[in-house]
Amino acid sequence: MNIHEYQGKEVLRKYGVAVPNGRVAFSVEEAVEAAKGLGTEVCVVKAQIHAGGRGKAGGVKVAKNLEEVRQYAGEILGKTLVTHQTGPEGKEVKRLLIEEGCDIKKEYYVGLVLDRATSRVVLMASEEGGTEIEEVAEKTPEKIFKETIDPVVGLTGYQARRIAFNINIPKELVGQAAKFMLSLYTAFVEKDCSIAEINPLVVTGDGKVMALDAKLNFDSNALYRNKDIVEYRDLEEEDPKEIEASKFDLTYIALDGNIGCLVNGAGLAMATMDIIKHYGGDPANFLDVGGGATAEKVTEAFKIILSDENVKGIFVNIFGGIMKCDVIAEGVVAATKQLGLNVPLVVRLEGTNVDLGKKILNESGLNITAAESMADGAEKIVSLVG
Repeated sequence: MNIHEYQGKEVLRKYGVAVPNGRVAFSVEEAVEAAKGLGTEVCVVKAQIHAGGRGKAGGVKVAKNLEEVRQYAGEILGKTLVTHQTGPEGKEVKRLLIEEGCDIKKEYYVGLVLDRATSRVVLMASEEGGTEIEEVAEKTPEKIFKETIDPVVGLTGYQARRIAFNINIPKELVGQAAKFMLSLYTAFVEKDCSIAEINPLVVTGDGKVMALDAKLNFDSNALYRNKDIVEYRDLEEEDPKEIEASKFDLTYIALDGNIGCLVNGAGLAMATMDIIKHYGGDPANFLDVGGGATAEKVTEAFKIILSDENVKGIFVNIFGGIMKCDVIAEGVVAATKQLGLNVPLVVRLEGTNVDLGKKILNESGLNITAAESMADGAEKIVSLVG
């Protein structure tokens, strides 16, 4: 789950991480009032969307007076920002962060991520702040420093100080920078983050170490114990199909293709997308109905797939273990009758109650193409769609 920059800063402030003062605004008038409330000569008007690269797309402006705040707020609110993370369709700006100006002396990058190779959290930092870390990794990898964190001990003071020295934080501010990183790590762990990225971390003219930007992503599986984070969820920033899927405990991610996929198990779903690509097709989604799906759940999954106008065919690929093939078959038949399916449908069933499942499909009288294997099913749906 993603949240906005201003929300991330609210979370970090509770953990003692230094961030600039700022207020959220949903209209031009609210933006002007927020700027008045801050009482600083210079304000920054920032678009709030769930994507990076806002500055390059014209979503961050420095205002030197209230008239400029009004002007920039009017220009940015309602604008569709297209960045490297939004895709070509972009995202409409519906809220702003009005933030006090900052005397930036130097910019750095600090981030916490989970390293899947070691199953440990890693602290990464670079003195090349303000640019994408991927770009730094590609062009100057020697400028990225890492500390692997022992989950029993946590981030230690000496690790934080070593990072601070490595990225050339001024010596008199190393202690402050180390405290910043330790607080950031505490927030990361206690709030079940998957990413905590500060880009840029800045040193100011008056000797402060501060998070000028903040990107926090959270593990959706841990939201049940972080109710305060759930309240930050902005449904307008999410795909409506993914929102609907979450209501029925379906794991759904929209893609750009035209072949809808309904699969049980994340690994099988990934393999299904791969084999569709192998035969020259393009998957329209990742959809895992899970091991305990009911006929009702399968019907809802079909509805979500078909709500995507790009879908020209559907491939159902089920390996019945906990999930029974007859339950899937009943759901497929019910959904097809209820929705009046008018695109090709290929079904491959294998595993528990497979014979009963195939019998249900064969006796349904519906236009369903049976597949004997995953490869056979992928080849058939690509051919039918093509």
